[in-house]
Amino acid sequence: MITTFINKLFKIDENYHLTSWLFLKGLALIYFIAFASLSVQIVGLVGSDGILPVQEFLHKVSQHYGGPQWWKVPTLFWFNDSDFFLQVVCYLGCFFSVLLFFGLQSRLSLIILFLSYLSLFHAGQTFLSFQWDTLLLESGFLAIFLYKRPTVLIIFLFHLLLFRLRFLSGLSKLLSGDPAWSGLTTLNYYFETQPLPHIGSWYMQQLPEWFMVIATALVLVMELIVPLFIFLPRKFKIFAAVSTIILQLIIIATSNHNFVNLLTILLCLFLLDDKFIQSLIPKFKQDKIKQSISPSGVFSRIITSIMSILLLSIILTQAYWYVFDKTLHSPFNEIARTGHHWGIGNVFHIFPTMQTERFEMMIEGSYDGKTWYPYQFKFKPNAVDQAPRFNVPHQPRLDWMIWFVPPQFSGMMPWFDAFMNRLKNNSPDVTKLLAYNPFADKEAPKFLRVPVYRYQFTNFEERKKTGNWWKAEFLGYFPNVPLRRP
Repeated sequence: MITTFINKLFKIDENYHLTSWLFLKGLALIYFIAFASLSVQIVGLVGSDGILPVQEFLHKVSQHYGGPQWWKVPTLFWFNDSDFFLQVVCYLGCFFSVLLFFGLQSRLSLIILFLSYLSLFHAGQTFLSFQWDTLLLESGFLAIFLYKRPTVLIIFLFHLLLFRLRFLSGLSKLLSGDPAWSGLTTLNYYFETQPLPHIGSWYMQQLPEWFMVIATALVLVMELIVPLFIFLPRKFKIFAAVSTIILQLIIIATSNHNFVNLLTILLCLFLLDDKFIQSLIPKFKQDKIKQSISPSGVFSRIITSIMSILLLSIILTQAYWYVFDKTLHSPFNEIARTGHHWGIGNVFHIFPTMQTERFEMMIEGSYDGKTWYPYQFKFKPNAVDQAPRFNVPHQPRLDWMIWFVPPQFSGMMPWFDAFMNRLKNNSPDVTKLLAYNPFADKEAPKFLRVPVYRYQFTNFEERKKTGNWWKAEFLGYFPNVPLRRP
């Protein structure tokens, strides 16, 4: 009986030949986007003259862990932590993404892509600590085992990944106790207070309050009920996929969330079998794809079995931690921590709490403390008459991180203080991350200050009258401003 069950797990799932092929094509594109996005930022973020130099980070890790630091923080930058190599890894990621897209050395490409992004994930420190980064890592990790062998087990693990992403995001909203979610008022604030709104956000903010209440309730249904359909018969899977894809497209039309919505859409492919998508692929190509599928050998089964057992142990342990706020006994804790270090088995909790007001930080420099010149960011709100910009699928990491600072959480201040110090030194690598540096090709400023404003979207009438997208209220100079909670 056990043998029969194991054989069934490693049986090629005939319903996912074309789906798996299409998923790998899409994954290649998203990998390319992620690496290309980092290539223009990574030196300014963590280079030798960047905000949080990777050399200093690795030195601290080495002092803390000693011998096994490469296991605790697996990254290629243990071998070379130069600015040049940071860029090389980004460009290598782009190169192997192209190879994967065209089906050249696909297994090797998948392994190199995973290791390269894992390396940048650790080197990037707080700038790559987002859930879409771990979602890409786990998707890429599973894809290594998917290539040429879409077994029942691997397809199940992809289903489980999508379920965890969607259901835990909904569950986290309930567990947080945030009154905005329990009172169904979240979308009254979300479009205005999200990290990087774009012009679609402004238009959504104009909708009536009753619509926002209904939409908030639908979001909770989509995250708490619809994910359960993933494990039900085919028609339920298709409903879950189509409804989730529609929601992700709406989010893209109203929010800037880089590549995460595209990756979520891509994961929905595993709810749409070959029969559903076959019209998208020419018949001659379908035959070629199916011929390339090969059954699992003994070695492949052993490796996949070990990976699956470890992954499920990590998932269950981390979910237990999150839901019950308790830890299990070793070795489960150690396995779960190791899984996190390697970017797998993560707990997803997207927007468990909602900001109810927007504090916008501006940065100004001066030579004499009297005349002040403002810096400008590329994507976060600047002047009130400047339209919010669309940046999907790129993620401007500095602009995004600035959003987290006004609550004055202690974890945000080290990188922000380091950023301000780089501006005092007029670091060219860091100022390249900005849209405008008033001290370019000049002496560095002697003084810096951070005025903080409460930003709110204008309405149709105000916009027509003033031409402004925002209205601003001066609150003071950071950190001497009211705390923004949550």
